[in-house]
Amino acid sequence: MPNFFSFAHAWLKPIAPRDPHEKHRVATSLELLFDLIFVVAIATAGQQLHHAIIENHLAHGLTLYGMVFFALWWAWMNFSWFASAYDNDDALYRILTFIQIIGSLVIAAGIPSAFQQQDFDVIIIGYAIMRLSLVTQWLRVAKHDAERRQTALRYAFGIILVQCGWLLFHFSPIQFTVYLFALLAAAELCVPVFAEAVSRTPWHAHHIAERYALLTIIVLGESIVGCSIAITDALNNQRFSTELIFLMIGGLVMMFTMWWAYFDSEIAERLNSRKMAFAWGYGHFFVFISIAAIGAGLAAAVDVVSHEALISSMHESYFVAISLMVYTSSLYILHEAHHQSGLKKWLYPLTVVIVLCIPQFIEPAGYTIFAMAAVYALRLILSKCYLKR
Repeated sequence: MPNFFSFAHAWLKPIAPRDPHEKHRVATSLELLFDLIFVVAIATAGQQLHHAIIENHLAHGLTLYGMVFFALWWAWMNFSWFASAYDNDDALYRILTFIQIIGSLVIAAGIPSAFQQQDFDVIIIGYAIMRLSLVTQWLRVAKHDAERRQTALRYAFGIILVQCGWLLFHFSPIQFTVYLFALLAAAELCVPVFAEAVSRTPWHAHHIAERYALLTIIVLGESIVGCSIAITDALNNQRFSTELIFLMIGGLVMMFTMWWAYFDSEIAERLNSRKMAFAWGYGHFFVFISIAAIGAGLAAAVDVVSHEALISSMHESYFVAISLMVYTSSLYILHEAHHQSGLKKWLYPLTVVIVLCIPQFIEPAGYTIFAMAAVYALRLILSKCYLKR
């Protein structure tokens, strides 16, 4: 009997709250595995956006990309904040996380159908797998964390209620798909606000900041890999040119500058405010989606330079410029705007104007992207190195 109880204890530890001020809290190997597998779905979505760009189906492709990316980001974010507060690393926690990993792979498998046929059935199934696994975790919290039982139950029943809406999404007329999606996405965003109004879950500010930083660098890396594959394909098919060299350099400078801009700011200390935590956590949707969009845009630019795309050089350049503007604007609002003054405060808006004007004066796309990367890099160097706060 003692052996049985020891075995059961190893499988089912009480899922007690973690210390939000725990020293040296870092991401676990299971969280890193989750991120790496999860990015498979992000890469699949990026490939579909790449095809939509070169086929000049921008409006259709961006709409579907935004819908798919929201499902991916939201599932990842819910897992990350829950793990920060309640990761007890028992066997059941690991199994439920593994089930969420399966759900992410099912979502990835359904992405091509969503883009090509607007069939979201497989994505909804994968999303349901991930969300219902998380509901099980919240019910465990309700059992073991008496202080936050009401919060955990609000999370569990809120997720179930919205998930019922996603199942009904399958039966909606195709002309209402976007509107119903927007309504359900808004409902998803409201669940944590509703649940945390009772009492705050004990997530760890430094751990959360690290989790977001890790996904940022993974998505940046995935974008670079996507560009590298496109460039390799162009070289293998003997489509080498001076413009392609400028595009390669410009793309690498742009990605490196994006990395520098993100990781040059300390954010954890500012997450102690509930309002700031929500704004920062939700605002990263635009950070992540713009990074992935830039990666798809740079890969598509290789096809434009190689004359293998239907989209015009100017439209492709504007796609990259606007994606870069979304990234830099999000980062500026989340990380920089609160402490800037004087000339430095006006340097960012001026950079945005210049970047958006470049496609009007510089063509074709390879040279345009190089020029945009150079302007953005110059702005960062001036901002970080020469203009004091």
